[in-house]
Amino acid sequence: MITTLGTASRKEHKCSTFRHSSKRCEKSEAPHINKDSSPLSVLMFFTEIFHLLVGQSNLYYKQFSDRQDVPSRRLPDITLPDMRTFIALALQMGHILKDTLHDYWSRLRQTRTPFFGENMKRERFFHILRFLHFANNSKRPDQSEEYDQLWKLRIGFDTLSDNYTKFNNPLENFVVEKVIVKYRGRVNFRQYIPKKRKSFGIKIYKLWEEAGYTCAMTVYLGKDSQSASDDMTATHATVRNLTSRDEGLGHKLFLENFFSSPRLFEDLDRHFCDNSNHPVKPHTVEWN
Repeated sequence: MITTLGTASRKEHKCSTFRHSSKRCEKSEAPHINKDSSPLSVLMFFTEIFHLLVGQSNLYYKQFSDRQDVPSRRLPDITLPDMRTFIALALQMGHILKDTLHDYWSRLRQTRTPFFGENMKRERFFHILRFLHFANNSKRPDQSEEYDQLWKLRIGFDTLSDNYTKFNNPLENFVVEKVIVKYRGRVNFRQYIPKKRKSFGIKIYKLWEEAGYTCAMTVYLGKDSQSASDDMTATHATVRNLTSRDEGLGHKLFLENFFSSPRLFEDLDRHFCDNSNHPVKPHTVEWN
């Protein structure tokens, strides 16, 4: 059903797709972005992420060097062009799969890929990869009841999620769903769901539009007692948080049964409606 949901309008991903889209465009900080925009023009709206990575990665390298008993040769600081090239190469690796990272710089005729070596030396790429950081380790928060297990990625993650919303002109239909990002590392909030193809991973709740664009997202960090209350379950709070920026714009919302409840539907009926006071009913989707 989700495939059918996105097929009709995917070819006409324009700002005027539905009758209240003009209101959404007024809120967007990039109303000129559409389906014909180049990947680079979209990526440039996320430059603050690159600046964050450059600053924190250089800081982490300095902290690491200061802890060494025997001083070693200090490598040049990572620059903004370095970080952009690093991210571009990392994205390209998803399209050219090899056995190991070293293989991307292989000189063997049968396996070499000159593109990577021409844009960045292997040692420089691995240096950035080793010291890639989003947060200052010396500012680790106290492990109190409100301890954020995602603190090392929190600034970057929230910046991405905020920009997804600010720079998007979504279509009419929204979907709230949970996805599993494959991960086998050591974190307390890693999930094991045997019925899923990706059994081990990190659960992410996200709001996406029918063209496949993610508009907002949040990571499940375990039992969410803070967002739950007597009047609102944790799943209810998740849906409301994800859709809070798109209230009153005439969108239609599709949900898994996992999220649905009579109280949530009543809440959405009051808030997730257009300015003509015509409520937009949420639709429950059966997932295969």
